[in-house]
Amino acid sequence: MLVELGLVEQRYQAVLEVVNEGATVIDVARRHGVSRQTVHEWLVKYANHGLAGLVDRSSKPASCPHQMDPVVEARIVELRREHPGWGPRTIEHRLGREGVVPVPGRTSIYRCLVRHGLITPEARRRKRGDYKRWERSRAMELWQMDVVGGVRLADGSEAKIVSGIDDHSRFCVSALVVARATARPTCDALALAMRRHGVPEQILTDNGKVFTGRFGPGSGEVLFDRICRENGIRHLLTAPRSLTTTGKVERWHKTLRREFLIGKTFASIGDAQVQLDTWVHTYNVERPHQSLGMAVPWDRFRLARPEPAVEVVAVEPAEVSAPQATRRVGGNGLISFAAAHYRAGAWLAGEDVTVTCDGGLVQLHHRGVLIATHARRHRADKQAAGLRRDQRPPAQRPSATAPSVTRKVDSSGNVCFAGRNYRVGSTFRRRQVQVAVVGETVEISVGTELIRTHPIRHDRTREHGALANPGGRPRRTNAA
Repeated sequence: MLVELGLVEQRYQAVLEVVNEGATVIDVARRHGVSRQTVHEWLVKYANHGLAGLVDRSSKPASCPHQMDPVVEARIVELRREHPGWGPRTIEHRLGREGVVPVPGRTSIYRCLVRHGLITPEARRRKRGDYKRWERSRAMELWQMDVVGGVRLADGSEAKIVSGIDDHSRFCVSALVVARATARPTCDALALAMRRHGVPEQILTDNGKVFTGRFGPGSGEVLFDRICRENGIRHLLTAPRSLTTTGKVERWHKTLRREFLIGKTFASIGDAQVQLDTWVHTYNVERPHQSLGMAVPWDRFRLARPEPAVEVVAVEPAEVSAPQATRRVGGNGLISFAAAHYRAGAWLAGEDVTVTCDGGLVQLHHRGVLIATHARRHRADKQAAGLRRDQRPPAQRPSATAPSVTRKVDSSGNVCFAGRNYRVGSTFRRRQVQVAVVGETVEISVGTELIRTHPIRHDRTREHGALANPGGRPRRTNAA
């Protein structure tokens, strides 16, 4: 009769052959069809744990040191349920602001939301490097305006919103609820926005009939064009069927629908306007914006308007006693600190920012305004060296005794002095600056503020001629 032995019994017999019968490990391994290392493992397990040591056990580790803390996981679920529109990036930023150390990565937060059924897994989107983003260099340079529907009223009708976004700061300059988005209400929204925030240099819209007569029956200008012309505003139009040109205001419409309009019915237009004003205030001065390095739009917008025409409650960054350092933002919007890179934003390229290390957070300030907060990515042992290495000393007042000349910055952000171009910055295009030679450097200033310092690159023999013509190249005159 054939008797089938269990797995443990076979291992036990192999061990007894070696221990009691004196068989060699090689012979036992050959008869049982295993390697000699496996037989040695059986012998060790039997010697330490007896017959129970020959039973198969799970290879799953008893603990996982890098597993997310249950308290943090519960907080992530709570934040998502309180704010269904928040994604892993925004939740990561909020955990950092709440002092969670260490802050879980975006992938970990994403997996946590998937485990709890709060996010439906989707195919990965295209990389950010595949897209090319453009934006104006300062606030009030360009507004994007459009009309959006979806405001449901109790009487069954639907109202519209005339919306406007500042291109540089994403600050909402216009959000007026109107019964019909005809020419007059649209122009009233524009006039209200200019009374509150000032007159922009340019306005970008689509080719709607309320904005332009480009595709209308007549060739004359519409009321919107006339208001722009009388206020010195350049009105820009998108190409036909090019919705991405006004992408910032369209993205604002998406946020507006998801966080404010969906599932709401308003008693009247006045009720909708009151609630919309409250939401817009939160969007402008409290809600962090991912494209701004998690800063709020008001932090950018107020830099162009030191004396705002409308009362806006802005949260000033608290005075910190944490160690600080200064770094210059590169052309890609990144700074290097302690052998790690942190994003400040491409809009700050060439500007100096203050880096503050506070526990597990790295905060970036520009002119006293918090522009970005990141979880620490550098090694702790390299932080002290990073704080000691300051990229350059803070700007001082220009030297009063050095002779200076006045030059106009060209469209590329450069000035010409003694036959060589020196970089000033796109912010100062077409403005007058003062150029002075101090020692072995060229100092460029505006009034009493020193904005750039360069090593001398021009021919020193041409320096006297450049200083002798403060206004630039002398004009040619006909000989007498």
